[in-house]
Amino acid sequence: MSATTGAGLYPALCGLGWHDLLTGPEDTAEIAVPLVFRLLGETGRHAPLLDDVIAHAAGRPLGERTPLPFTGGTWVRWADERPVGVPELVDPELPLARTNDTTGAVAALPAAATNTARRALGWWLVGSARAMLELARRHALERHQFGRPVAGFQAVRHRLAESLVAVEGAEATLAVSPGDAHHPAHPDLHRPRPEDSEALAALLAKAAAGRAALLTARHCQQVLGGIGFTAEHEFHRHYKRTLVLDGLFGSTRELTREAGAILRDLGYAPRLAHL
Repeated sequence: MSATTGAGLYPALCGLGWHDLLTGPEDTAEIAVPLVFRLLGETGRHAPLLDDVIAHAAGRPLGERTPLPFTGGTWVRWADERPVGVPELVDPELPLARTNDTTGAVAALPAAATNTARRALGWWLVGSARAMLELARRHALERHQFGRPVAGFQAVRHRLAESLVAVEGAEATLAVSPGDAHHPAHPDLHRPRPEDSEALAALLAKAAAGRAALLTARHCQQVLGGIGFTAEHEFHRHYKRTLVLDGLFGSTRELTREAGAILRDLGYAPRLAHL
């Protein structure tokens, strides 16, 4: 995965059995999706795997391109090559082009497709966060000031530690499978349907992953200092990738507001997992 990306990586993954893992028994997909999307983030590579995840959850043919909701009420579509007549992509290194063709838009997709897409994006964001954290950690160990490694300064340690805690927490949120959501202290209250519980869990997991990645990006930028702004350093690519991924299927800010509205309407916070 670290040797190729885009149009070259997708057929290679399909040849390794990506489609078989995705369409096989449920437990194989539960392993394959987190593993592959986290590796996309850690390596900084990309491939139109999100379209496959959505198509499979929606019962559509794999390989079908789907309009993806982007922050600000816009839509983007994955392109294998740079689209003709579209001079500006969302990210020059990520072939996502804005589109007005929303045929088969997310509103027409089953909720399971949106939930699965949000969890996959969450793992991608977590992988990107870990890549940024590793770059900052390595820099802090190698860079010396006042005769000692930068990693010896408390402010640097705090930034890296806070980033790690956020990433680990996001991973734990993504890994949780919600059980019957209910409020044990109020048994007479309306219990959300299992599908509603899963939607809320996926929404919160994507929001947690986005928050962790954005927090990690800010802290690691401070640790790296000026070198993190240079085009020669790898950090800025992960930072831009994080901003794009956070905007897909609801940004952290949008999803947090949506979750608040859901909880306000329910009147209580449902339990999403048995501990």
